[in-house]
Amino acid sequence: MASFIVAPIRARRMADKVVPKTAPLPLSRAVPLLLLSLLCFSSLFFLFSSLRNADPFVDKSHSSVAREVKENPNRSCSYSDGFWVRDERARMRYDGTCKEIFKGWNCMSSGKANAHDLVKWRWRPRDCDLPPLDPVWFLERFRDTNIGFVGDSLNRNMFISLVCTLKQVSNEVKKWRPAGADRGFTFLQYNLTVAYHRTNLLARYGSWSPNGDAGVLESLGYKRGYRVDVDVPERTWAEAPNFHDIIIVNTGHWWRAPSKFDPVHSPMIFFEGDSPVLPPISPEAGLDLTLKHMILFIEEKMGPDAPKIFCTQSPRHFEGGDWNEGGSCQRLQPLSSQEVENLYSLERNGTNVEARQLNQHVYKALESSTFRILEVTQMSEFRADAHPSIAGGKKHEDCMHWCLPGITDVWNDLLVANLKDL
Repeated sequence: MASFIVAPIRARRMADKVVPKTAPLPLSRAVPLLLLSLLCFSSLFFLFSSLRNADPFVDKSHSSVAREVKENPNRSCSYSDGFWVRDERARMRYDGTCKEIFKGWNCMSSGKANAHDLVKWRWRPRDCDLPPLDPVWFLERFRDTNIGFVGDSLNRNMFISLVCTLKQVSNEVKKWRPAGADRGFTFLQYNLTVAYHRTNLLARYGSWSPNGDAGVLESLGYKRGYRVDVDVPERTWAEAPNFHDIIIVNTGHWWRAPSKFDPVHSPMIFFEGDSPVLPPISPEAGLDLTLKHMILFIEEKMGPDAPKIFCTQSPRHFEGGDWNEGGSCQRLQPLSSQEVENLYSLERNGTNVEARQLNQHVYKALESSTFRILEVTQMSEFRADAHPSIAGGKKHEDCMHWCLPGITDVWNDLLVANLKDL
């Protein structure tokens, strides 16, 4: 497993006129004026110094984009270990006119206060640089390639970001649904296909109720629920490993969705080998089994050398309660490190801790695999400012998905960095 900023100079011209001389100030008046000037200068110095250091989430020594950190190609880099820096010169890769952006994520069109500000934050790893994705380079590099995103709506968020970026430089595009995909695009000039396969759990699942062969489950009191076949991929992506040359996978949030998989009224009931897993197991154990089988399935279909990427969990930023408890995310700036720990510490076990908890299952499942990990959790935990919030137009604030353009653009920068290392 591999882890993958000249002031203008004005010439001072002396006027061709005689400046009348004035009498020097008496010493009794000059000294107080001098002291007052020094006092004002000192006050202003300390004021601007304090303002400069007021942002705990920004490393000011790295805020200049002119100071590029050159990455040594022979040295591994922990891209997840870094900080967000302000980049006023950052250019927008695409805007709200990209037709592929889901309405609820189009924060520019919906008028979110900081929508245009989101693209001015850049993730800076501590030991190397993470350059923005070059769409022309990407199209050339992955000519004659099929790239598949497999997973939930967070993977769709990332998929749309990539498509919108590429469409800025290549608009000869065929829209279709390859290999059961929810949607896909082929950039005809390059024969590059990028597709998204929607799947919530990776595994096949559907409603379950007792019937003639319910047997043991019915005797255990199960009256209804959702059957989850841990060893059978959902049909929406079952053919994806055969079709795609590169695959990017995620799963997680739906494994913690009591509004759908209610542990009492509609529990997950796990099957393996077409038989119920007995004794019945928890969703966490079911996740472990599913990850084991799905990772093996992809590896068998694609082989050990094909690029296979697994995204870590995308963090939520609900404050003041969960999504159905009045929780909100109306911040306009990234969080500080301490604020991140307050929200995500495993010891505190707060509303948003699920991302770190679910990652433990992903890390364990990938230990002996040929997958690479796309570590997006840590960089994303700081960005409570980057969700649609009330701009999403939903009944509840959306503090889970991301504005586009926005942070998932940086996820794709990270994806490219990992693919370059292959």
